[in-house]
Amino acid sequence: MTAQFFTGFPGFIATQIMKELVHKQKAETFYAIVQNGQMERAEEVASQLKLELGSTFEIHLLPGDITKNNLKIDDEMLQELRQQPLTVWHLAAIYDLAVKPQLAWAVNVEGTRRVNEFVSSHPTIQRYMYFSTAYVAGKREGNLLETELIQPKAFKNHYEETKYEAELLVEKLKQSVPTTIIRPGIVRGHSLTGETIKFDGPYFFMNMIDRLRWLPFIPYVGKSSAYINVVPIDYILEASVYLSSLEEAAGETVHLTDPSPHPIEEVYTAMVYHLTGKHAKGRLPLAVAKKSMSFIGIQRMLGVEAETLDYLSWDASFDTTIAESLLDGSGIQCADFVASIPTMSKFYVANKKNKDFHIKIG
Repeated sequence: MTAQFFTGFPGFIATQIMKELVHKQKAETFYAIVQNGQMERAEEVASQLKLELGSTFEIHLLPGDITKNNLKIDDEMLQELRQQPLTVWHLAAIYDLAVKPQLAWAVNVEGTRRVNEFVSSHPTIQRYMYFSTAYVAGKREGNLLETELIQPKAFKNHYEETKYEAELLVEKLKQSVPTTIIRPGIVRGHSLTGETIKFDGPYFFMNMIDRLRWLPFIPYVGKSSAYINVVPIDYILEASVYLSSLEEAAGETVHLTDPSPHPIEEVYTAMVYHLTGKHAKGRLPLAVAKKSMSFIGIQRMLGVEAETLDYLSWDASFDTTIAESLLDGSGIQCADFVASIPTMSKFYVANKKNKDFHIKIG
C-alpha cells in the first residue's frame, strides 16, 4: 500500500482521515510532520490510534516545520521518504477567522509553498490532497463554481485571503502532479454522534444562544435570506478518502459543501429550540450587533468571534457538480444539517462546560 504523508497532525481532521484510511483498508503506514511544541500531544494521539487500530497500523512522527525548506525534515529521513511512493495530505493551516495577517501568510501561504516544493521534488507522488476552503471566494456572491478561482474584490478576513493565495499555488501543480483540491464548507461534528473537538464555526451561534437563554425570548441577529453551508465531518472524511484513490479526481477541485443547504434563519430557529426549548422571535439589527461585537469583552461573554457576523448577510451558493459526479455510485452523501441539529445540540450541551472545547477569543 502507498504510504500516507500528513501535515496538520495531531489535528482532528488529519487524525480522523488516518482512521478512515485504515478502516477502508487503504493505508497502513503514515508519516506526519509535527512541530516541536505539538510533539507530546502527537505522541499521545498516535498511541491512542495504535491501540484502536491494531498492530498493522504504523505512524512515524517527524519533527519538522512546514514553513521551512524541506519542511525541516532531517536529511536521512528525507532520503527514506523519497525512496517510496507517497500520497500527501496537506491539512496544516491557521483556520481562525480572526487570525492576524502575518501568521496567516506565514503558515497558510508560505507553508503551502514549502509543501508544494516537497511534493514537486518527490519522484513518486501518487496523489496530492490539498485542503483549501469553499470560502476562497471571499465576498463574491451568486453561484460559485468548482472550476473557478477568481480573485474577489475583497475578503471577509485574512483566513479567506491567505487560503485563496495558497490555492493559487497548488493550482499550478496540477500540470505536473496528480492533485485534488478539496474545498470544504464550514465543518461541524459527526452527523450521527455529534462528536467534535472544538466549538467554533456554527457552534459560535450555539454559544450565544446558550448564554442568552435567561432572556424571555432570544432574538434573530439581523434579517437575512442567505443560506449557510455547513457539512458534517463524516462527509468530509468519507468523501476525501474515496477521492484520494479515484483516478478521475486527479486534477479536479471539489466543493465538499452541502448540495442542499438551509437558510441561516431556519438553522438559527432550530438551534434556539433544541438548546432552550424556546422559539426565536424579535430581531437585533445587524448594525447594532456588529457595533456591540467590536468590543472583545462582548465577544468573550457571548463566545462569538466578531468575524462570524460577516457570514450572516453573505448571499452565495456553492455548485457541487464535480463533487456529485465523482461521488456518484459511492453511496457517500452529505447529511441534512437541520435534521442533525438535535444530535449536535445534545453533544454541545454535554460538553459546553469543558474549556477544552472552546477556542480562545481575542
